[in-house]
Amino acid sequence: MTLPSPAELIPRMATDLRNYLAQRGIDSPRFVGIHTGGIWVAQELLKALGSDEILGILDVSFYRDDFSRSGLHPQVRPSELPFEIDGQHLVLVDDVLMSGRTIRAALNELFDYGRPASVTLVSLVDLNKRELPIRPDIVGETLSLAPNERVKLRGPAPLVLERTLLSTAL
Repeated sequence: MTLPSPAELIPRMATDLRNYLAQRGIDSPRFVGIHTGGIWVAQELLKALGSDEILGILDVSFYRDDFSRSGLHPQVRPSELPFEIDGQHLVLVDDVLMSGRTIRAALNELFDYGRPASVTLVSLVDLNKRELPIRPDIVGETLSLAPNERVKLRGPAPLVLERTLLSTAL
């Protein structure tokens, strides 16, 4: 199976998102990308939408429920939300949705900043391996992979989806 190109997925996602927001009467959403791949996807989506909106950035490392098991990643960066969260319609963007735990962590962090009017979830890829009841509103591609396979987004330019195999060695 050949992985789709983000350059092909993002324009369609932008159209789907524009329609989704219009159906809900949302005309000025605030975009928030999850570090790192979600930021890249959000930047490309904003370009495809012809928007120069400021992008909020979340690093959810401290909000992960597996923090004690996996430890602190050495590249933790502070989140940057250059706008109010209270009452805003947010578009939360991630690159690959797998278990749903990253999105849960992102929602926890966002609600620590305030109470948004709504959150629309956008994901470039959905691996459909959820452990939590979280589904994207807009998705570029849903993939079915073998249990030992994962997908990683490489970037920032050009964006490329790459299939990886988990190590079976202990």
